[in-house]
Amino acid sequence: MPVAAPPLTLARLAIAFAAGALAVLLFHQVAVLMIARAGIAPLRAFVFDPVAPFGIPQVMSLAFFGGLWAVVFTVIWTRFGSAVRLPFWAAAAIFGAVAPTLVAWFVVAPLKGQPVAAGFNPARMWIGPVLNGLFGLGVGLMIPLGARLWGEQRRGTPSPTALRD
Repeated sequence: MPVAAPPLTLARLAIAFAAGALAVLLFHQVAVLMIARAGIAPLRAFVFDPVAPFGIPQVMSLAFFGGLWAVVFTVIWTRFGSAVRLPFWAAAAIFGAVAPTLVAWFVVAPLKGQPVAAGFNPARMWIGPVLNGLFGLGVGLMIPLGARLWGEQRRGTPSPTALRD
């Protein structure tokens, strides 16, 4: 059963940003590490190499953009969540698997001179949706937790018990 979303507040957006940044570190990057350690794909987790244009460590850049994606999801959920027939965590996981992956494939990759959609190579294409879906799952689990910890619960943010729906 869908959970009606409350109006946006600065606190809800801050919780979403923090949840997104943490989801990158605790879900996305841990999954990258597990895939790399299993020898499935040549990935590197928790990379601190500087990223252009500001020289910020890659993992911090990923966490920042994870926070932004979580804010985007929160805005979309606030507007359309009541029409979605999915639990909050499932909607977040699907959003994570689809939206950041499509932007990475069709906007970011060409800007970096990389092939679009991992070169349409199925052996490489599955990685983005899986990792980003796990990121979305983390967002979907941590936003309600963050809302509960910071007292947003009474304002209608989905509760951890809503995750059972």
